[in-house]
Amino acid sequence: MLQIFQHKMWEQRAARQQQGAFEVAPRRGVLYDRNLKELAMTVLVDSVYAVPSELGDNRGNAAEILSKIVHTDPTDNFTSEHQMLARFNASRGFAWVGRRLNPDIVNRVRELNLKGVYFQKEFKRFYPNNELAAQVLGYVGTDDAGLGGLERQFDFEMHGEPGHMLTALDAKRHVLGSVENEPQAGENLVLSIDANIQYMAERALDEQVAKVKAAHGTIVVQDPHTGQILALAVSPRFNPNDSKHMDSSVLNNLAVSDVYEPGSTFKLVTYSAALDAAGVEPTDIVDCQGGAMTMFGRTLHDDKSDHFGRVTVQYALEHSSDVGAAKMALKLGSNKFYEYMKGFGFGERSGIELPSETRGLLRPPHKWGSTSILSLSIGQEVGVTPVQLVTMVSAIANGGEYIPPHILLQSTDEMKGDPRLKPAAFHPVYQLPEKLPDGSHRVIKELTAAKMRSMMQGIVTEGTGKAAQLNGYSSAGKTGTAQKIDPATRTYSHTKLVASFAGFAPVSSPAISVAVVIDTPTVGTGYGSTVSAPVFHEVAQEVLEYLGVPHDQPLKTSKEMLAVAKTDAHDDMPSDSGADLNAMFAEVNSLPADDPLRTAATQPTEPTPAVAEKNAPAKPTVPSPIEKLSSSVLSAFAANTRKDAAATDATARAALVAPKVTPTVSPKSNGGVVVDSATRVAVPSFQGSALRAVIEKAGNAGLRVQPVGSGLATEQAPAAGTMVPSGTEVVVRFSR
Repeated sequence: MLQIFQHKMWEQRAARQQQGAFEVAPRRGVLYDRNLKELAMTVLVDSVYAVPSELGDNRGNAAEILSKIVHTDPTDNFTSEHQMLARFNASRGFAWVGRRLNPDIVNRVRELNLKGVYFQKEFKRFYPNNELAAQVLGYVGTDDAGLGGLERQFDFEMHGEPGHMLTALDAKRHVLGSVENEPQAGENLVLSIDANIQYMAERALDEQVAKVKAAHGTIVVQDPHTGQILALAVSPRFNPNDSKHMDSSVLNNLAVSDVYEPGSTFKLVTYSAALDAAGVEPTDIVDCQGGAMTMFGRTLHDDKSDHFGRVTVQYALEHSSDVGAAKMALKLGSNKFYEYMKGFGFGERSGIELPSETRGLLRPPHKWGSTSILSLSIGQEVGVTPVQLVTMVSAIANGGEYIPPHILLQSTDEMKGDPRLKPAAFHPVYQLPEKLPDGSHRVIKELTAAKMRSMMQGIVTEGTGKAAQLNGYSSAGKTGTAQKIDPATRTYSHTKLVASFAGFAPVSSPAISVAVVIDTPTVGTGYGSTVSAPVFHEVAQEVLEYLGVPHDQPLKTSKEMLAVAKTDAHDDMPSDSGADLNAMFAEVNSLPADDPLRTAATQPTEPTPAVAEKNAPAKPTVPSPIEKLSSSVLSAFAANTRKDAAATDATARAALVAPKVTPTVSPKSNGGVVVDSATRVAVPSFQGSALRAVIEKAGNAGLRVQPVGSGLATEQAPAAGTMVPSGTEVVVRFSR
C-alpha cells in the first residue's frame, strides 16, 4: 500500500517537507551612455523575510516590532503592521517583512535577533545620476518590471531569465544544502546619449524654464548625419530612485508622446519644398502685399509691425512673413506640399526606440479646408513632436537626407571592463555614412539644402534669430511662436504661447542639430526669438566647445555678443489666422487606437463575479469620466473631442477611458516573435492607494499604469476584477 498504491503521494509529501524551491532573480541589464557611463544599474541590497511557522504564537508581537522599524513611509501599506501580520497568518513557510531596505533599517532588524526572521540579498535598480535623462531611462517597480522609458520599452530583453535554487531542509526548516540553477543576466543597452551633453542641455533648459516660469520645456540634440540623439532633456523631471515622491505629471516624455503646433519653425518645410519643387530661388521677389492677403474670405496677416511689400524670398523667410510663406505653399499646390511634409517625417512615427511615440497630427489633402494650405504653410493645423522637428532640421543640415532618429546604439551581453565592449565617443563626421540606416530617404536635393542653410543663416544674422548667434561658430535656424488653443472657445489664446527654435551649427559643416521647445512662458515676451533662441545659443556653444569642433568664425568679445543678441521681438509674433481648429479636434479621433494622443471613450467590460475582488469598493451606478490630462499643449484637442462624443452618445457620457492594450510579445530563437493576446489577468483594485503602491501592484499583475492627477487613487478604468490581456495600460485617477 505504501510502496505502490500511495507511493507518489508520500513522495510528494516528503519533497514538500524536505526540500524548498526558490526563484533566484536575475541581474537586470545596465543602461550605458555612449561613453559607457552607467545611467541605470543594479546593486545588491538586503530584504527581510520571516518563516511564520518559526514565529509560532509570537506572530503578532513580531509584526508590531518589525513594522515600527521598516514602516517608514505612511503611504506604503506593504510594511504596515496589519499587512505584515496578514502575510504571517497566510503562510507557514515564507512571508516578506520588507524588501530592498536601507542598510540602517536592516542593521536595526538584525540587532533584534528575532527567531524566524532572516535576510536575503536582492537586486535593486539604482540610477547613479538621479534625475539625469529620467524620462528617457524610465523607472522600474518592486519586482524589476520596467514601468517607463527604455526600462519599459526593453523590459523583456533587460529583465533576464530567473534561476532556481533547490534546498534540503531539516525538520525545523533549516537549510542543510542547496543546488542552484544560475540566473541569466539581462542584456545591457548602450545608448547614443552622451551624459555630459545631456547634463548641459538639462541645466540650460532648467534655468530658462525657471526664468520665464514656463509649464514645460524640451531640448533635443542630434547628430544630423546619423540621426543619433546625443541629448533628450525634459523639464521638469523626476528622480527614479525616489519612487515614493514621484509626481505623475512629469512622467511623460514630452519629446515623443505629446504634440504642439510648431508655428513659424514649420516654414522651413514650406520654403524647402518651394525651392525644391516649384523653381523658387532665394533671390526671387515675392509680394507680401503690405502684410495681408485674402483668400476665400479669410485674411492672413503678418505681424502688426510688419508691412512688407515686394521683397526677396530670403528676406521673407528671415523676417518670418506669413504672407510670404503662404505664397510659397500656393506655388506648390496641396498634394505636392503634403508629399514634402510626409517626406520630412511629419504625420508618421519616427521609430525612435522609446515607448508611447505619437504620429502627430497631419491631415491628408482631401480633409483640408479651402484655406488649410495657408495655415499649414505657417505651422498651424499640424501637430508635431520635438523629435520630429529636430529630425526635419537635420535633413536640411546633412544635405537633404531624412534619417530616422535613434537613441539605441547596441544591445550586448558584455559588461563595462570587458575588452569586447568599447565606448563610442561622439566625433562629428560632417558627411553621411556610406550605408544609411533603414528608413532613410532623400527629401530635397543637395543644392536645395545648401540654399536653405544659407537662408537659415540669414535668419540668425539678419532676422528673428539673432539671439541664437554663437561665438566663433556660424549658426542657422528658425524661430517659432505658436499660440495655444483655448479649449473653451476653440480659438487661439492671446496670452498662452509655445516658444521654439530649431537650428544647427556650424553652417558649412553641421556637427549638431538642436530643437528647443518651451511651453507657456509667463515672464517676458514669450516669443521663440527671446525665449528659445538664447537656450540654443547656450547649449550649442557649450556642446561644440566640448566636442572640440574647430571655430569657423572669429571670436567676439562679450560686449560684441551682447550687441548682436538684441532682436526685435515683434518679428516673431504669430498671427491669429483663423485656422480650422475644429478639423484638428476631429483629427485626434482619426488617429489609430495605439497612438498616445488617441483617447476613445468606451464602456469597460463588466467584471465577472468569479474574478471580482471580494473587498473591492462598490461600483457607482454612473461613474464619472477620467480625463487624460495630458501635458501636451494640444490637450485641448483631446478634451474637446471627448466633450463632442459625450454630447452625441449617452453611453459615452458615463464611460471611462478605454485602456491601451499591449499584447505579450515573446521572441523566438529563429528571430521571429510570438504575440500572445490571450493571456488575461484580473485588474486589481487600486482604491485609496498612493501612486507608488499602484505602480507596484500593477507591475506585479503584469499591467501598466497611466496616472492622472496626484494624491490617492479614486477611480480606475477598467474596473477592479476585469479580465484584460497582460500588458494592458490601466488609467487611474488620483486626487487629494
